[in-house]
Amino acid sequence: MCKDCGCSLTRHDHDHLGAHSHVDSHDHSHDHGHSHDHGVSHSSSHSHSELHTNPQLNDKKTLSVIHKILDKNDVEAGHNRAHFEAHNITAFNIMSSPGSGKTTLLENLKEYTKLNYAVIEGDLETSRDADRLIAKGITAYQIQTGSACHLDAFMVHGALHHLPLEGLDICFVENVGNLVCPASYDVGTHKNIVLLSVPEGDDKIEKYPVMFRRADVVFITKCDLLPYFDFKLDEARTQLKKLNPATQIIEVSIKDGGSMQAVAAWLKDNIRGAQ
Repeated sequence: MCKDCGCSLTRHDHDHLGAHSHVDSHDHSHDHGHSHDHGVSHSSSHSHSELHTNPQLNDKKTLSVIHKILDKNDVEAGHNRAHFEAHNITAFNIMSSPGSGKTTLLENLKEYTKLNYAVIEGDLETSRDADRLIAKGITAYQIQTGSACHLDAFMVHGALHHLPLEGLDICFVENVGNLVCPASYDVGTHKNIVLLSVPEGDDKIEKYPVMFRRADVVFITKCDLLPYFDFKLDEARTQLKKLNPATQIIEVSIKDGGSMQAVAAWLKDNIRGAQ
């Protein structure tokens, strides 16, 4: 077991990747130019410095093994990024707790942007989220992680072989719903999007700081529910800026077209080559 986050470090092969795409049997092959060692899998890419804070991981042998695994994941993440860039695609890692509205946001975004996007979905089981997106005409591919609480670079690499990348502007990686582990794993994306929904409460920001420190933008979602929950927007903004002064904050409701246009505008401003 990975004692740092509780997910398994056992070998994963790409049979965990669900065959759910609206492009039947699509497989893009490419010459990587280097070999990948997939023998060490489910590569947990926690920040190396964080390992030393866990008393269960303080022996040299364990640390040596874990560092090798982390290094392999980082190499694979770099390859994923290079592959996105070769196709002129900007990749965004979308992270949040379960039920914050990640899939719903992606379903509705199609109405507000002309950018062409596909989605790699991560969940422990089922293909429900990918199926929802495909029903809307959005290219999606499901990764079923089994018991893993996050995606890693190897999983995302496998999914890339099942997406038609030509002509895409954006690839979203919708990570497993979890406010802890996904923030520490480089999957090869360019920027991090974090969602915080009004029903969760503004206290989650300081309780789960690693996630919000690594956010390039925070979408505060389900803002149409503000009258019904004790969620203080000003306090949330203050906490976010204290943890991460550089992060942008956008208040979002899928029922508010103006807020969805703000999301679309942020994406347009942050795709590669936009600056």
